[in-house]
Amino acid sequence: MALLIIVFTNKVLAQKDTLQGLGDEVIVTGQYTPQPLKQSVYKVKTISATQIKMKAATNILTLLNNEIGFHFSPDNTLGETDTKIMGVGGSRVKVLIDGVPLADRDALKQSLTQIDINSIEKIEIVEGPMSVIYGTDALAGVINIVTKKSFKGQHNFSVIAKIQEESAGNSYAPFVDDGIHHESVTVNWNNKNWRASGYITRNNFGGFADTALFPAKIFRPKEQLLGGGTLGYKNAHVNIWYRVDYLNEEILSASPMNINTGLSFRQYYITNRTTHLAQASWHINKKLKLNSSVSFQNYQRNTESYTKNYQNGTSIKNDNPQDILNGYWDKTNFKSWFIRNTIAFTASPKFSLQPGFEIKHDYTTGQRIEGKPYITDYSLFVSSEFSPNTMFKIRPGVRFSKNSVYDAPPIIPSINTKIQFTKNIDARVSYGRGFRAPILRELYFKFEDVNHKIFGNASLKAETSNSFNAALTYTNTFSKNKTIQTTLSGFINNYNNFIELFQKGSTDTFSYFNINKYKTAGITLENSFAIQSSLTASVGFSYIGYFNEYENKNITPQNNLSDTWSPEISSSIVYKFNKLKANIALYYKFTGEIPTYILDEVGNVYLSKREAFHWADFSVTKDLFKYFTLQGGVKNLFNVTKLNNSQTNTSGVHSSGSSVNYAYGRSYFLSLIIQWSKK
Repeated sequence: MALLIIVFTNKVLAQKDTLQGLGDEVIVTGQYTPQPLKQSVYKVKTISATQIKMKAATNILTLLNNEIGFHFSPDNTLGETDTKIMGVGGSRVKVLIDGVPLADRDALKQSLTQIDINSIEKIEIVEGPMSVIYGTDALAGVINIVTKKSFKGQHNFSVIAKIQEESAGNSYAPFVDDGIHHESVTVNWNNKNWRASGYITRNNFGGFADTALFPAKIFRPKEQLLGGGTLGYKNAHVNIWYRVDYLNEEILSASPMNINTGLSFRQYYITNRTTHLAQASWHINKKLKLNSSVSFQNYQRNTESYTKNYQNGTSIKNDNPQDILNGYWDKTNFKSWFIRNTIAFTASPKFSLQPGFEIKHDYTTGQRIEGKPYITDYSLFVSSEFSPNTMFKIRPGVRFSKNSVYDAPPIIPSINTKIQFTKNIDARVSYGRGFRAPILRELYFKFEDVNHKIFGNASLKAETSNSFNAALTYTNTFSKNKTIQTTLSGFINNYNNFIELFQKGSTDTFSYFNINKYKTAGITLENSFAIQSSLTASVGFSYIGYFNEYENKNITPQNNLSDTWSPEISSSIVYKFNKLKANIALYYKFTGEIPTYILDEVGNVYLSKREAFHWADFSVTKDLFKYFTLQGGVKNLFNVTKLNNSQTNTSGVHSSGSSVNYAYGRSYFLSLIIQWSKK
């Protein structure tokens, strides 16, 4: 079976953000030095600061929810969400902050909900393997979060405060408990050479009960406190800065109260994350530039369990030996060191070279971890960019890796080519070899309780892929203020040694194994139109299908896995009323049936399809006086809650039920932003 992905997009965009977005916007992901998007050999998607503000998002997941090709699968047990790009997710999507990988506890990208959204300048997304540049976990693509650190003027001091209140379906209480409550304060200062900033943010989600009995909630309550700061120095030759971020997060999972005894079992999942990041860029001379990054991340996840008596208000610890064996009390610590150095050498306008090296060391401890609890990656990589004439730009690259645990491919090659046929027509053709190292959880995780057992597999092989991409783009500017762009592209991705969690026969034991193949392929068609006006609009269509080795093993006759495809439509419109200093925004997305694969009690593989649904958000923004902005609106206009699955004859740790709790229904929000500055 072949997989097909078709994407069609049409955009009408305001000049300030989107004339740049059609080619002039400066990007940094995968580049030797910052350069206009149009000149990049990669196809890069960007989400600007203006778009972040218009969507009134309180975390990155809600910001990406309307993007074509992004799918999310909530895990309501742990209060987490898996993120997929064009059908591939988990550890195959690499999350970066200013080009440095963020540590995650397992395959789920908790980091996407654990970053202060108010500190983000923009997000750059590259779909497809970036393993030569960014190494393991960049097999499906990268999400690079670019933080605010630009110098504005000679002297500047600013304070930005935001408060946003939002209901969770029909559940709301002001500022605490029911609903979503977001408060943030950021202070910035800079002069000609120095820049400093600090922030503190509180995110509180009271959870959503739906039909769950008190005090249980289907969507777990979550409390976050984030804080951090940046210090930087810049002159004509050097740009150096240090950033520290801290997160404390608590998720509560409670069972329904026993009406006879008044008892409820309560588990707290507590995360403490500290990230230190130092980066420097040194222009040694006109031809030579050194870039360095060093980071240390300390990620600690604790589980605490209590039984609360609501009749007398007391709580007892569930910490006897059997409870500890069942994971009721656990402390797992993940530490990660990362060092990256590159040299960008521009020999001439026609030739440039970038050699570099990376060292990444991950270490974990905890009662559920066994075996050798660390992995170290050593990598050397080099790429060059050659322009024999104004028509061609060729970038070959290769990465050499050595790992302390797994056998990675010794050489990871790639080649990207940009061809400028005419002033208005260019093409991009690329090949990339990808790889993903097994994460610590897949290698060494051990968990047992009364229902099931999960074991890591220290013999796992690294996943590899071969990807081919091509794109043809037409861009034209007319009437001085109007730009049209059309891009036709296609790709084929073949994955080997795909890692999945499998049941061992008919037992209650699960473990990770390599399966043979996973494949994605498709074409995209994107059309954009920018005009110097107050209107921004977009519409997109995608068609996604899947192929993997399940087609050849233990398939039940009633399931035809060759029909595993899903359509998707996305659109938006933003209109600015210049005289009123106000704008309105509407975002819409249709997501078709999403196929998943599940196991029954005897190891048979079933195809399950999550039902299609519509999603829409609407917001109104109004500037008030000089320093105030008021924003309000509705999210989830179609009141999406539960999504049904077509196949429910399953059981086990990753089995599906008759429905999945996807969202908590239509909600309303109101936010006030205060911005004050002095030069």
